[in-house]
Amino acid sequence: MEQVIQYIKEEPTILAIPFYLITMGIENFALWRKKKAYGVADTAASLSGGVGSLVVRFFWNVVFIFLLDLCYKRGLHLVGHGWYAWVILLFLDDFAFYWMHRLSHEIRFLWGSHVVHHSSQRYHLATALRQSWTAPLIETPFWLPIAFLGFPAHMILIQMSVSLLYQYWIHTETIRTLGPLEYVMNTPSHHRVHHGSNPEYIDTNYGGIFIIWDRLFGTFVPETVTVRYGLTKNLTTHNWVGIQFHEFIDMFRDAWNAPTLKEKFRQIFASPTALAKTAPARPER
Repeated sequence: MEQVIQYIKEEPTILAIPFYLITMGIENFALWRKKKAYGVADTAASLSGGVGSLVVRFFWNVVFIFLLDLCYKRGLHLVGHGWYAWVILLFLDDFAFYWMHRLSHEIRFLWGSHVVHHSSQRYHLATALRQSWTAPLIETPFWLPIAFLGFPAHMILIQMSVSLLYQYWIHTETIRTLGPLEYVMNTPSHHRVHHGSNPEYIDTNYGGIFIIWDRLFGTFVPETVTVRYGLTKNLTTHNWVGIQFHEFIDMFRDAWNAPTLKEKFRQIFASPTALAKTAPARPER
């Protein structure tokens, strides 16, 4: 717990809270002038996700740090602690994020957590804070191999926070393109595509800081048509708890009602996109 408290004191996303509030205020003012200001209920739902996620992370990090330390102590220790270690960690962390993010779209159980972030039909800085309360638990296994390679827990936690902080500012429509950086970095344009429910945009652009993994593994799609944000079947509620757990409820109900054991497992572990083709009403995708 002492390590967790020390981490909280230095955690970049917590230190950045004043920055979040100021930048959201500036963006909202700019949108208000265009008569596109934040919606109160939608923004409150997003902020509830962010606050709830921080609370869960505080307690879950007791377990997370223990597991990271265990992997680190029994690991390979291939990397030292110089500046170059942070550069290597930057790419390893982003690689882990890519696969965690991609599998969160390809496996319904993981999508049950990640769907929260996609549930808003608006796209602005407050949307970035619409985090899942269950995400800290879901993402844990993807970062343990990095600790095993020789990165201590505090480095991994800080880099994960840096990645989240980077991804905050790309949730906006006020920045259209960043020129040559679009080839390497994840940008507002690329991430708008990721949040699209347009058929051509579904399950694309999973990168965190970089877009290179999407280009390498064939999941990159450029922004070409106007993005339609949200889910293919959007929620009709702003209830905070409903937003967080609706897909888990639907998932386990579908599994319970499935006629065979094979179909029960399929309802939990198959791709939401594939399931939507056979059962259009659920899951939301």
